[in-house]
This record gives sequence, C-alpha cells and structure tokens, in this order.
Amino acid sequence: MSIEKVRDYFRPLGREGDILEFPVSSATVELAAQALGVDLSGVELAVLSHGDAYGYILTQQVKGKLDISESTLYPVLRRLQRDGLLTVYDRPYQGRNRRYYAITPVGRTQLERRREEWKHFRDGVDEIMKEDEQHG
Repeated sequence: MSIEKVRDYFRPLGREGDILEFPVSSATVELAAQALGVDLSGVELAVLSHGDAYGYILTQQVKGKLDISESTLYPVLRRLQRDGLLTVYDRPYQGRNRRYYAITPVGRTQLERRREEWKHFRDGVDEIMKEDEQHG
C-alpha cells in the first residue's frame, strides 16, 4: 500500500498531513500510533471497561495483545485520571499499597466515541488494503 493512498484516504478528514513515513518497514504499535496522532487511551479505557485493575495487571493485559512498553502506558493512565476519565484508589496488599484504576461514566462515554473512531479508521484501512490487493 502506498503512502499516497493512505494520505488520500485521510484527506477528506483533514488529516493527510498527520501521516508520517518512517525509514524502516516495520514499526511497533507505539510508532504506528504516534504516526497517526493516536494515543493509547482508548485501549486502556477498553481494558478497564471490564473492571477495575491495578497498574501492573492493566499493563500486562495490554502488553499481552500489543507490543508496547509499560513506560508508554503509565503516562496515559495519569492523563486519563487528570481528565476525569479514570479514578484511582489504593488497596493494601502484602504490606504495601496497590494503585487501582477505575473507569468513570465520562470515561465510558469517551470509550464509546473512541470505539466509533476506531471502527471508522479500521474500515477505511481495510478498504484501502482490499483495493491494493485487487490492483496487485
């Protein structure tokens, strides 16, 4: 798939200038997200929509699906908390506290919006990929 096809797809959305081309052919999830100007807050909200989790478990659930570092996820959690999309509470565990994260009602609303955005993006990429396969 050419970079121009991707830019053409994003042009009606006014986002064609946001596409970055990397000098390497393989990129981690972090680089791909950065290239599209996407943050990973939707991913963390989605995990927390299934129930509260403490930091380590949350990062392991994300890392189990995506090649991403923990150091990338914790700043996202702090931003989500600051923006009122998550609440944080501590619970004692074996003599120390574990910090738990919980999605707020505002966070659930934001998650639904991000799911719709992702669906639109994914459908567009799927369409581009199909066109590319058809035209060899």
